[in-house]
Amino acid sequence: MSKQIKVSVRNLVEFVLRSGDIDNTFVGSTRAAEGTKAHQKVQNSYGEEYTPEVALRHILNYEDFTIEIEGRADGILKTDENIIIDEIKSTIRPLDELDEDYNKLHWAQGKCYGYMYAKENKIEKLEIQLTYFNIESEEMKKFIKCYTFKELEEFFLGLIEEYVEWANMTFYWQMVRDAAIKELSFPFKNYRKGQRKLAVAVYETILNEKNLFAQAPTGIGKTISTIFPSIKAIGEDIASKVFYLTAKTITRQAALNSIEQMAWKGLRIKSIVITAKEKICLNEEVKCNPRDCPYAKGHYDRVNQAIMDVLEKQDMMTREIIVEYAKIHQVCPFEFSLDLSLWSDVIICDYNYVFDPNVRLKRFFEGNGNDYIFLIDEAHNLVDRSRDMFSAQITKDPFLKYKRLFKEKFPNIAKAFNNCNNAMNKVKREHVSNKDFYYQKEEIIDIYSPINKLIKKLEEWLINEKGHELHEEIQELYFEILRFIKIADFYDNRYVTYIERMGKDMLLKLFCIDPSYLLSEILKKGRAAIFFSATLTPLDYYRDVLGGDEEDYIIRFLSPFPKDNLCLLVGDTISTKYKDRDKTYLNVVKYIEEYVSQKKGNYFVFFPSYKYMEQVYLSFADRNPDIRTIIQESFMTEEDREKFLNRFNLETEDTMVAFAVLGGIFSEGIDLIGDKLIGAVIVGVGLPQICFERDIIREYFQSENELGYEYAYMYPGMNKVLQAAGRVIRSEKDKGAILLIDERFGTIKYKRLYPKEWSHNKRVSNSKFIRVKLMEFWKN
Repeated sequence: MSKQIKVSVRNLVEFVLRSGDIDNTFVGSTRAAEGTKAHQKVQNSYGEEYTPEVALRHILNYEDFTIEIEGRADGILKTDENIIIDEIKSTIRPLDELDEDYNKLHWAQGKCYGYMYAKENKIEKLEIQLTYFNIESEEMKKFIKCYTFKELEEFFLGLIEEYVEWANMTFYWQMVRDAAIKELSFPFKNYRKGQRKLAVAVYETILNEKNLFAQAPTGIGKTISTIFPSIKAIGEDIASKVFYLTAKTITRQAALNSIEQMAWKGLRIKSIVITAKEKICLNEEVKCNPRDCPYAKGHYDRVNQAIMDVLEKQDMMTREIIVEYAKIHQVCPFEFSLDLSLWSDVIICDYNYVFDPNVRLKRFFEGNGNDYIFLIDEAHNLVDRSRDMFSAQITKDPFLKYKRLFKEKFPNIAKAFNNCNNAMNKVKREHVSNKDFYYQKEEIIDIYSPINKLIKKLEEWLINEKGHELHEEIQELYFEILRFIKIADFYDNRYVTYIERMGKDMLLKLFCIDPSYLLSEILKKGRAAIFFSATLTPLDYYRDVLGGDEEDYIIRFLSPFPKDNLCLLVGDTISTKYKDRDKTYLNVVKYIEEYVSQKKGNYFVFFPSYKYMEQVYLSFADRNPDIRTIIQESFMTEEDREKFLNRFNLETEDTMVAFAVLGGIFSEGIDLIGDKLIGAVIVGVGLPQICFERDIIREYFQSENELGYEYAYMYPGMNKVLQAAGRVIRSEKDKGAILLIDERFGTIKYKRLYPKEWSHNKRVSNSKFIRVKLMEFWKN
């Protein structure tokens, strides 16, 4: 049976022959564009005898493989005496430091193109030329070697022989994987209520190359219902990879658990968790160069063996597995994990590795039309996350600061900083001289030119002054302003330029109000996307802002848990609006007291702000010294968070009331099953704090669809409420009560946003009604 493989010359050479160190020492981020210009200058220096950018393709039958190799030679020079294959490389190194053995990969690429050209044209001998072009001096240095066809063939087939070892492993692994997927059945004896319907909807979405927006409450089994049909699609050659995308590290475990459950049923699939470089680095500091990190030194000499080792022995490549093998083979765990992702069927990672234009895994997303499946967990989080990803900001102060610091020793750079500072001062004078905030739909284009010139100057300085005491902070500033310029490329009618005066300083922001278009462009790079969450309410809103269209599917499910297990009370006679809080603090405290007095156990009380929470907490604790209370701090470490949650695990007959913030770390993504949590009070409708940015969002969507307030405030706020309420019932045996406190919960606008399983809610107009309703509920 013939095995088909397609590989580029560059990938073939870089994979088989790579060696040496990881060295992320600053080299500049505009090199790619400059490299293209360098190629063009070299190519234009010749006459008609030179043909630039020659596409080459060769099909080779090797053992039982049919291998298609393709690439593009930089140039082919035909003289009366010979044919020369030209390989052009741009550099910033002085040319007198380069000899002909400077980089064996450069010769290897040229020799591959030479073989392919000689084979196609039946040539017995030709020359390979390496042309090095110095970007700064625009000087050239050339090395030429003559090869016979036989020499080129021997070299080329040697590369193929090594590559085929990997190709064989991949081919036979896919046979094992596909056979296992074919035999795989749903890993549980029975489907839960709604689970089969969701799995079928996911499969049909993949089949039809659409997007699906699914509101699926806790208990349906969203994770397995999305991963199972996606893996089936891989086995049927409909898709090649699944990206399981999460907003928080903690939610990745659900995906791993689902894959593990299927593995117990015989599934063989390669899965990997991508962990941020800062969290997986084994060095004392994140410094990716051979001088500061032993794992960077010689990484490429050892990484292929490390990849082969882990792929032969492991299917689930978790953070712990990657670190273990990285230590064994002395390789960088982060770069190791990125390489392993190429051989993985399921990639579990943060949203930004797919959606963020500055962070995404470019090796997968260069073109459109890939057959990837995107599974977007807790998709409600992607709205604000994507706004952040596609926005960028700069402040004026650094330009002034470094103008002064550079003035004496580096006057040219000081001048570039000064030009940026002057441009920012002009913006400040024209737009916020007598006010704090301003925004406009149009770009302030005048700011880009001085920033671009500064970027160019800083690149040269960072390359030449690596030992300077300011190098690290200037590099940080460089990447900040470079990101600003890159985001400017996306600017369109979905953006505004937002200016804020901050004392003597000023912030200038390119604010992406509506990320839907940019998200939709990224979704085109895959086959299908499944957005799922317990709280995609209303679905039309999320489909609109997350890049869907009217042809995409929406589906919603009822909670599979017994309705009678939840008591939902609505206290809609108390106003928690900011202007009314001083008058209603005591009423809120009394409601909470009555609510927690009917049954001993653990409760959460959620608030729209820290200040409001602290005031109610102090009053409640003062009036109820016998009740254990804990409160969320504004800055909590991972250890603090664990200690807080561990209080719910203590076996005690006392009542504990935990005060926390809506939309914070304790209002979503935590599981307190059974008696660990028996109730939650939600104070307020969760509206985001009124601010300039939110008002910009409101005005934009008001003009777009007349739902400005809903898109900016109401829907995001209600999502926080639903997430917090979702902490109470986590399994079919859980029983608990929820109390909503705010007069707005009784209005038609908000009642329309209630999930259907809240249809049995009971209105309570005073604390006496709370007592009666809860006594009845807990008694039953």
